[in-house]
Amino acid sequence: MSEVQTQPSAADVFRAAYENRYTWDADFPGFEADFTLVLNDETHTGTAAILKDLSVRVETADAKAQEWLYNQLKDVVVHRKRSSFEAAHSKHTFSFDGEADETGALPVTVGGDAMGSNYKIRDNQVVQVSRTMGRMAFTINHLAKIDTSTGYLSTAYNAVFRNAQSGEVTAQRRFEDTYEEYEGYWVMTRQVVHSREGDTSTVTEITFTNLRPVQ
Repeated sequence: MSEVQTQPSAADVFRAAYENRYTWDADFPGFEADFTLVLNDETHTGTAAILKDLSVRVETADAKAQEWLYNQLKDVVVHRKRSSFEAAHSKHTFSFDGEADETGALPVTVGGDAMGSNYKIRDNQVVQVSRTMGRMAFTINHLAKIDTSTGYLSTAYNAVFRNAQSGEVTAQRRFEDTYEEYEGYWVMTRQVVHSREGDTSTVTEITFTNLRPVQ
């Protein structure tokens, strides 16, 4: 008797990609670093830290620079914080939304998600995320990665923001991230953000140096 091969469900496909992300485990030691931030053509310096409990600390003279970097590091924590698939998605349903695209990426729609999330999955990786938040819709495209021994890390990705009603593009950003190993964990040491809103283009760059234990 020949064996019947069962195709993976949308939930299986999404789960495999979710569990293939690189995250920090409970032994993450935290770190502190010096930083240089170029924001709105002004250069700021100071110290920043992600603590063992994944809280964030930023010290610099300029309040706007401090707020910007604090929010960026909180976003880093969101993506690196380990959470089980059951804890994150037990209340959600998953379904395929059509056939694979020309790259082989499978479209997966998440039900029960307040932001109406849609994903594209290829090779156990999330290669596109689309969400709607009120009047704003955005799509993030994964462009490049690092393969670590415990999951993948996106190193280049772009974000396109649209008016949710009209579909008009309101802003675009491209991110280029650099990671290095510190005490056995991959941490971001540089990020360059190319932004465009209307006719205005800006480049924001953050560099972390002298990584060390949190004081």
